[in-house]
Amino acid sequence: MSTYIVMLGPPGAGKGTQAQNISERLGLPHISSGDIFRENLKGPTDLGKVAREYMDRGELVPDDVTIAMIRERLARPDCENGALLDGFPRTPAQAKALEEMLNEFDDGIDMVPYISVPEAVLIDRLTGRSTCRAQGHIYHVRNNPPKEAGKCDIDGSELYQREDDNINTVNRRIRVYMEQTEPLIDYYRQKNVLVELRGDQPIEKVTEDLMEAIRGDL
Repeated sequence: MSTYIVMLGPPGAGKGTQAQNISERLGLPHISSGDIFRENLKGPTDLGKVAREYMDRGELVPDDVTIAMIRERLARPDCENGALLDGFPRTPAQAKALEEMLNEFDDGIDMVPYISVPEAVLIDRLTGRSTCRAQGHIYHVRNNPPKEAGKCDIDGSELYQREDDNINTVNRRIRVYMEQTEPLIDYYRQKNVLVELRGDQPIEKVTEDLMEAIRGDL
């Protein structure tokens, strides 16, 4: 049997960081829905071309296209022992589609860690973020400042604040996430696979709590 973990958490909860930490410790590929979309759009693959048509019209990409991208990714050899999913599913309908997909592999979701963080902390984290233009490395004015102001430590590119990290957009992103994701949280809670963890702690402590929960559950 393989191991499949779905990471949940609002913007600024550190979900992506924790997903990367856990994937390295467990030896499972970290599958980000954002990365999959970028890969298909850049290719461009047939699925990417279809997705682009919807995006160019200002429409949401249908679930069946997104699910097909996920299916193709999970069918690759590096996912033979499972995967850690980040950014998918986003709705109960997508969760059900994922279950059906994994059932075809004679597998299922083993655990769904939900990283919970107070809204005030999320706002502080997101509005203080800056991103490098070259590779998207993330910094924070207090928690993780660059060695040289305005310059990425890794590749030397310019740091900038993304439009979706300003205060008005941040408030909207958090509100939309909670409205859209609350049904998914309830869905996995009813499946008895949801594990809620405090994300307003040091990164290392959150990783430690995650690993402890995984070791006790898998």
